Amino acid sequence: MRLLPVLCALLLLMLQGVRGLSPGRASAQDCERRGGFCSHRSCPPGIGRVGLCSEQEFCCRMRWYP
Repeated sequence: MRLLPVLCALLLLMLQGVRGLSPGRASAQDCERRGGFCSHRSCPPGIGRVGLCSEQEFCCRMRWYP
C-alpha cells in the first residue's frame, strides 16, 4: 500500500514533461493554435499569460469567465 503514493508521484512527474501540459517555450504558430498571440515583454491588462513564444515574448490569451 505504500507503493501506490510513490507510483502516483512518479506518474505526475512524468506527465509534467508532456508537451501541452506545461507552459513551456513554444513557437508563434503554437501560440496561435492555442488561441493566443505573442506579446513583447508582457501581456496587456486583462489578458493572461499561457506560455512563451521566445526569450522576450509571452504567449497571451484572453481570459474567459463563464
